[in-house]
Amino acid sequence: MTLLTTEDYKALAKGLTLPTQAFVDGSFRPAISGATFDTINPATGAVLAKVAACAAADVDFAVAKARDAFEDGRWSRLPPRDRKEALIRLAKLIRRNARELAVMESLDSGKTIFDCETVDVPETINCLIWHAELIDKIYDQVSPASDDHIAMVVREPVGVVGLVLPWNFPLLMLAWKIGPALAAGCSILVKPAMETSLTALRVAELAMEAGIPAGVFNVLPGGGETGEAIGRHMDIDAVSFTGSTRTGRRFLSYAAESNGKEITLEMGGKNPAVVLDDAENLDRVAAHIVNGAFWNMGENCSATSRLIVQKGVKAALLDRIVAHLREWPMGDPLDPVNRVGALVSRAHFDKVSAYLDGATVLVGGKAKAGFVEPTILEVGRDSLQARDEIFGPVLSVLTVDSFDEAIALANDTDYGLAASIFTANVKRAIRGARAIRAGTVTVNNFGEGDISTPFGGYKASGFGGRDNGIHAHDQYTQLKTIWIDLQDDLDSAVG
Repeated sequence: MTLLTTEDYKALAKGLTLPTQAFVDGSFRPAISGATFDTINPATGAVLAKVAACAAADVDFAVAKARDAFEDGRWSRLPPRDRKEALIRLAKLIRRNARELAVMESLDSGKTIFDCETVDVPETINCLIWHAELIDKIYDQVSPASDDHIAMVVREPVGVVGLVLPWNFPLLMLAWKIGPALAAGCSILVKPAMETSLTALRVAELAMEAGIPAGVFNVLPGGGETGEAIGRHMDIDAVSFTGSTRTGRRFLSYAAESNGKEITLEMGGKNPAVVLDDAENLDRVAAHIVNGAFWNMGENCSATSRLIVQKGVKAALLDRIVAHLREWPMGDPLDPVNRVGALVSRAHFDKVSAYLDGATVLVGGKAKAGFVEPTILEVGRDSLQARDEIFGPVLSVLTVDSFDEAIALANDTDYGLAASIFTANVKRAIRGARAIRAGTVTVNNFGEGDISTPFGGYKASGFGGRDNGIHAHDQYTQLKTIWIDLQDDLDSAVG
């Protein structure tokens, strides 16, 4: 996609019509209470819009509509090919409105327009098409029972599903969840993060235009009360959550104290990049480290937040990292030159800024008016910077003497979402990838795999299922055994 000028993007921003109401049963409507909250442009502090603040009554209403839609089969029993075609139409409508969505996402989240245009919106479209195309390609099974029986193992949609989203990738995380959930035939309630509700509401409107029936795709903006009402609702069959560890744990309590609904959690990470002293092409390694640490302002659950480096290559690697940081200017998110935008909220800015104290600053360290410049710190192993998920543009450097020490330090965390290892030795690469307890381990690069590979973590990073890949559909389906007796009743009685 060809990027526009800053002036062009600002003109588009002024002309946007922002969705501000909940989307339930095929139409926009205010919260039942009439309450609203301000959604803020984090780069300027200006109020973008007043958005409906949904609560428990809105959840009850939306669940009833979603349940009606599920039970009458308007989507859940639609032929797979028809569901596929509707999702592909939705993807095409997103493509047609891509620039509008990119600008809306940047304004609402502080993300750079560069990322919104080149990563978030294109990958959202790709994700929806991938899951749509999978709908009529996941086969049921027949088990090897006996000559007298047929045992079929079939997938069925789990029912009404709550999808609770984070604020760091509003569009893309929406696609990661609605793609397989709608493909499976579920009815969904989406709760976007309070900080970033706008694009989810717009996509729901496009879904109606694409032919997804009323009641199937509902969006309820709101805060903790809305999330708790979803988690405790007795007629929601499953919840898929991406967000903080603290909030994710609450959903386990909500489920246990209500109907025992299925819970899938993805709750972040403290991800290491292990650079061994035999790593080849340190310039390329440095580029991956910088991208992993500072892409999306470090507001990324798989961000490289710990650099574990053997001391023999530390100085040379840090020199190259500093050089590559020059390619990551910070500033107005609507300027396509900038690669680092504003942190999502004042509260998050304050949290991240607090970690800049108490450590040796190697690079950066300045924070002002919602922006934190890319920062590299030299830290101790037991420091907060080495252990907490900062979720900002802060890279903590730790030095080791050996391969074994590096792997042990990589695993010395409560989290286990992602990791990378850089080495020219294939055996060490495989040994390291096997030994690191993380859901995704990349070798000689930073990444998360792609739409075809499952994404999720070990330990406090989450459990209960995976996003992406065929495995994502497991969250939104139940397996049913249908056992058929082929014996003739008379023969059976005689026998």
